[in-house]
Amino acid sequence: MKHVIVGTAGHIDHGKSALVQALTGTNPDRLEEEKRRGITIDLGFAFLELGDVKIGFVDVPGHERFVRNMLAGAGGIDVVLLVIAADESIKPQTREHFDICRLLGIPSGIVVLTKSDLVDPDTRALVKIEIQELLRDSFLEGAPIVEVSSKTGAGLDSLKSELAKAAASVIGKNADHFLRLPIDRAFAMKGFGPVVTGTLISGSLHTEDELEVFPAGQRVRVRGLHSGGTSTATAVAGQRTAVNLAGIKLEDLARGMTLASPGLFQCTSRFNARIHLLPSAPPLKNHARVHFHCGSSETTAEVILLDQTTLHPGQSTLAQLRLPSPLLLLPGDRFILRRLSPVSTIAGGTVIDPFAPYHRSRDTRTLPLLKILGSEDRQAIAENLADLEPQGLTVNRLIARSGWSKKAVTEILSTLLANKKAIQLEGDPLRVAHAAKIAEYGRQIVDALTQFHRAEPLLPGISKEDLRGRVKAHPKLFAAALVQLIEVGAVIVSGDLVHAGGHKISANADETRALENIEQAFKKAGLAAPTPDDVFKSLSLDPRLARRLFQLLVTQVKLIKVTETLFLHKDALAHLRALIAKHRKTSGERLKVGDFKALANVSRKYAVPLLEYLDRQGVTRRQGEERVILIS
Repeated sequence: MKHVIVGTAGHIDHGKSALVQALTGTNPDRLEEEKRRGITIDLGFAFLELGDVKIGFVDVPGHERFVRNMLAGAGGIDVVLLVIAADESIKPQTREHFDICRLLGIPSGIVVLTKSDLVDPDTRALVKIEIQELLRDSFLEGAPIVEVSSKTGAGLDSLKSELAKAAASVIGKNADHFLRLPIDRAFAMKGFGPVVTGTLISGSLHTEDELEVFPAGQRVRVRGLHSGGTSTATAVAGQRTAVNLAGIKLEDLARGMTLASPGLFQCTSRFNARIHLLPSAPPLKNHARVHFHCGSSETTAEVILLDQTTLHPGQSTLAQLRLPSPLLLLPGDRFILRRLSPVSTIAGGTVIDPFAPYHRSRDTRTLPLLKILGSEDRQAIAENLADLEPQGLTVNRLIARSGWSKKAVTEILSTLLANKKAIQLEGDPLRVAHAAKIAEYGRQIVDALTQFHRAEPLLPGISKEDLRGRVKAHPKLFAAALVQLIEVGAVIVSGDLVHAGGHKISANADETRALENIEQAFKKAGLAAPTPDDVFKSLSLDPRLARRLFQLLVTQVKLIKVTETLFLHKDALAHLRALIAKHRKTSGERLKVGDFKALANVSRKYAVPLLEYLDRQGVTRRQGEERVILIS
């Protein structure tokens, strides 16, 4: 069965609730105060089946004090019933509700002329002319105007016929997409616990599903579902749905939150959008503060105009909106802006980039980028988003930044890889970086190595981490750029050190002589070598130069690190291995510390660290107070 959401709109006391009750047999006014005062204060709901279509009615309040409640239910509406009383014609909330419907992009609707039994034909004809004037150049221009009387039932059959036609033209929402349900009501049922209601704007929902509540990020489980007046095991996009939740308290739920598929999304408090100011609104200045309504959420926002200082009535522009606290927003989401005081609807907009950076006024890249992100070219959008992500673009991150399905995102990323517009990063099944960004990091790596070798001609290379710090790249992107450079021979990696391809250490005569002296000092000392600083002092070398030369000898494996302070010449360690191998042949595989001291001709100060080094090298293995010789 096809599910369609029909919302009412119109001035207070124009008969919206009475119309819904006449069509469905259900009084949408559920609050005692609503029934007592005879006005709708909060959202009301009812259902009607027309053939193979199930219509969910969202009845909204018409009083200007309750427009905020009206906005909470306006999201997800497929067809609007613009309700105008024949005895009063167009009123202020008629215009404001109509403006809201236009700004939210509601695709179609029907005008219902209620209380038509209270006026004569001439008056009804005059009201129709006024209505047609209101609707000119709008989505409702040419829409049917149906005269009804909820009291007598006149015109209700004609209205149902028009509803059936409108419902047939509605494009169904995607039940295969990720799930989102803006919460417009939260309450508790005895014996069941917390229940939330809302219009399922995408995806499908099943009992026992795990969901995430935004912006809190709390995981919950679906205990039960209710839709269209009956319990159900499944709800699909386009349905009004009540969800019984487990794993959360009622006080942690409220209108304005969103139920969504878990692990996919992130909230934002700063986003870029295109906004349109109503012709009837006052000019909107840069940094203006406004009421912000999106889905069922309501907060305030600061509006930063990106290409002008004042937005004039009837104009559209690109802007950044900054919220006091995070909300779940996706590209394409529609929102409404209202003045802080006096409160009135002034503008609407569409989210383009939900994770916008702070923009500098002179940044010339912002507007061209937003035009791409606001286009229909998905390949170009994904390519630019890959360039924006400092850690690479994953499937989930692209879903959060685009609002596309997982299948579409996976296909787009695969196409970017196939077209060499992106590079796949290590460690993830599908994390990509913009190819141009990797190439730029590659150029920065080469430049950094050139500068390093120029400043440190005696050092064989720079550590990977130090080099990455100079380039300021995320580890995954740095690794990808390094791999490309290695493949073409531009850089060479030896262990943890990186140097430019073709780089050779260049030492002058004095440095060469100092190198030889340092090496000979350690070689002569044998296994009882002094500390490096003692060697430098004995040779009267400049400490800074000596340390560079010393590091070069370590890199060339002429000197070997035993402990943080003990370095031995490679020949001394090779001789020690030969002595140990000989001891095994002549005296057996067991070696005590005292025997080792005598064998190596060293004190205990050197014997213990040497034995621990030999253990690490697999020459010996400690067993109690002895060592077992492992080499022969």
